Amino acid sequence: MGRGRAKAKQTKVARELKYHSPNTDLTALQRELAGAGKSNHDFDDDYKEYVDDDDEDHADEDPDPWVRPTR
Repeated sequence: MGRGRAKAKQTKVARELKYHSPNTDLTALQRELAGAGKSNHDFDDDYKEYVDDDDEDHADEDPDPWVRPTR
């Protein structure tokens, strides 16, 4: 039975978020967006030596022996 108060609080918070925007630091946003030009792929992959690149080479082999063939 106590859901009415919780729902009212939730509605109040949602209304505040919808109609009252917080102060936005536009210079910080501009700095963040300006720095986004860097590629995220400029890192050393520590696990590169463990990757098995031969998966594509085995496409012509028999399918999984544990799978029942379709009729």
